[in-house]
Amino acid sequence: MKKIISNSMAIVTLAMAVLFSCKESFLEKPATGAVSEGLLTSTKGLEGALIAVYGQINGKGAGGRMASPSNWVWGSIRGGDANKGTDPGDYSDINPIQRYEYLSTQGVISEKWAGNYEGVSRANAVLRLVAKADAEVTDATKTRITAESRFLRGHYYFELKKAFGNTPYVDESVDYGSGIEKVKNDADLWPKIEADFKYAYDNLPVTQDAVGRANKWGAAAYLAKAYLYQKKFPEAKALFDVIIASGQTTNGKKYALVPKYADVFRASNDNNAESVFAVQAAANTGSVNNANPEFDLNWPYNTGANGPGNCCGFFQPSFEMVNSHRTDANGLPLLNGSYNTDQNAVVSDMGLLSKDKFTPDAGNLDPRLDHSVGRRGIPFLDWIDHPGADWIRNQANGGPYSPKKFAYYKTDVGSLQDNSSWTPGYTAINYTVIRFADVLLMAAEAEVEAGSLEKAREYVNMVRTRAANPDGFVKKGGAPAAKYVISNYKTAWTDKEAARMAVRFERKLELALEGHRFFDLVRWGVADKDLNAYLTYESKKLSGALGNAKFAAKYELLPIPQGQIDLQGADVLKQNPGY
Repeated sequence: MKKIISNSMAIVTLAMAVLFSCKESFLEKPATGAVSEGLLTSTKGLEGALIAVYGQINGKGAGGRMASPSNWVWGSIRGGDANKGTDPGDYSDINPIQRYEYLSTQGVISEKWAGNYEGVSRANAVLRLVAKADAEVTDATKTRITAESRFLRGHYYFELKKAFGNTPYVDESVDYGSGIEKVKNDADLWPKIEADFKYAYDNLPVTQDAVGRANKWGAAAYLAKAYLYQKKFPEAKALFDVIIASGQTTNGKKYALVPKYADVFRASNDNNAESVFAVQAAANTGSVNNANPEFDLNWPYNTGANGPGNCCGFFQPSFEMVNSHRTDANGLPLLNGSYNTDQNAVVSDMGLLSKDKFTPDAGNLDPRLDHSVGRRGIPFLDWIDHPGADWIRNQANGGPYSPKKFAYYKTDVGSLQDNSSWTPGYTAINYTVIRFADVLLMAAEAEVEAGSLEKAREYVNMVRTRAANPDGFVKKGGAPAAKYVISNYKTAWTDKEAARMAVRFERKLELALEGHRFFDLVRWGVADKDLNAYLTYESKKLSGALGNAKFAAKYELLPIPQGQIDLQGADVLKQNPGY
């Protein structure tokens, strides 16, 4: 089945601009190249307008790269998965984010706000068009388009809620000139987000003709996630039970874990049985806008023809995250935090040149480490062994590791990778917003809180069983590239706090570098403790980047962009506490 991608978004967006025109007669004539509202109320027009809503998901349509749901800055760098990396002066606007020194005037924060509100605006525009749909548009089509639009609006508001807390809620009943500028940010967004996902769950079909569209089960998963974030554990558990038993992808595959962990992140395996909802990407379509722009900065540096991207050295995995993959003699993680001790820390080549002799780590490791992180001496997909410092732009600022999880393969060059822009780093790799392993681990959380500890263990072990598949290990010379030792939890779980800790740590490992970590820590109420422990450890390795950085509770939320407050007035928008 075909993906739904964002080609020609600018045309559709321009067409939608006529909906917001003033009423003076001399302004009623559409601008040259614009499309009148009448043309957008046909079935074809509605579908085109809906594609514009999908087209904003990666944030690049309006707002900027920081609006993306990959949240590589907001979720992973802030969560301790990774450091900003590269040189200190490159994209320096991220430096205060990494150090928990946010400013309400920062451009990257404004991008997160503006990009998601652009998505909300596009969704609302479609809902207004549906209300004026031509007679030839069937009721079934109107219901489906409404459900897709509300799903997407729920997604955009979910991103805003995670990032900023409560923000102004604007639906299709409020437009420019009719009070939109007076909407305050003093109401809870959760009921509105729930309502959108619930409508989508009740009205979306199970399968669609384009695999990138939202379906019934994607909406169910997002609704259950919203319940979980609010600690509505009984509601979340009940819905996760149904999703795990009956859920399927938009292209009709029963939800399941793919056999090999690395295959979750291969463009050639996009839209697999694990994909619940994904941002679609396609390469070599004639427009690089259809490719994945999420990680164009986040490639090993100076790879030349021997590796992917060749720029720019951002998003370097943290020492702490790498160490977290240490396992004990039984193949289980070190839940007591001892992975950061000198005895257990993973051996790195920090400070060494690529030509210097290096003795690799010989201890037990979770095999997911070498799918997520590029480490010296370990094959980097089907390219070459990671050479160390030659692929690191500035070790002192970012450490010795490279991001690997969303890298493209050498065999993808020219087909699933796009060479038509300034960087070869645009790819056909989807970014999966929710995948089935995430669903299983969210369900495990709900089971723990319900007291069903053995069911939680079952779900965690499903995820670990896939990770332990030896066919999926990174190989070197036909043998495992490192000492991969991983096993399931074989002893019954009887202690709720211990079970809770195991589930949470499994999310850290399974979803490393996927943008979830910070938001998990915040909703669990442990951000202050965990992030300050991370900073204490990591700053000893990267004193220039992180020295003296401290996390405080106010940094759980981003500040409302000062430009928005200046525009609407402090009597309308209230700044988040502490800013």
